[in-house]
Amino acid sequence: MRIAPKLLIAGDLVAIAVVTVIGFATHGEGSAAVLPRMLTTFLPLCLGWFLVAPLLGLYQAGIFSDLRQQWRPFLAMLIAGPLAALLRAILLNTVVIPIFGLVLSSSAGLVMLVWRILWALRKPSR
Repeated sequence: MRIAPKLLIAGDLVAIAVVTVIGFATHGEGSAAVLPRMLTTFLPLCLGWFLVAPLLGLYQAGIFSDLRQQWRPFLAMLIAGPLAALLRAILLNTVVIPIFGLVLSSSAGLVMLVWRILWALRKPSR
């Protein structure tokens, strides 16, 4: 794997971490003490993302560098979000909360869309 996809994957992880931290902070739970609980959202969302993203070609150079293809990360997260909500419910031995899946999908989709557009706009080093 070339350097660009490795950095892209690292950026995807950071974007998912940002969504997780902001989500907890909006509920007044932004301290390091809730880090283990944050993992119950972060890890399922990562798993969902990394299962769906390759299927939509999000690590292919012709797609991740093309601004016209930036609808794909948003769509991928719309699919990965509900999957993450289901995985989280299984992990916590609880029920899936539909509004959680909707908010997670849409907010993570927007963050991923912005991150991936910034990536596509970057000037590659020569």
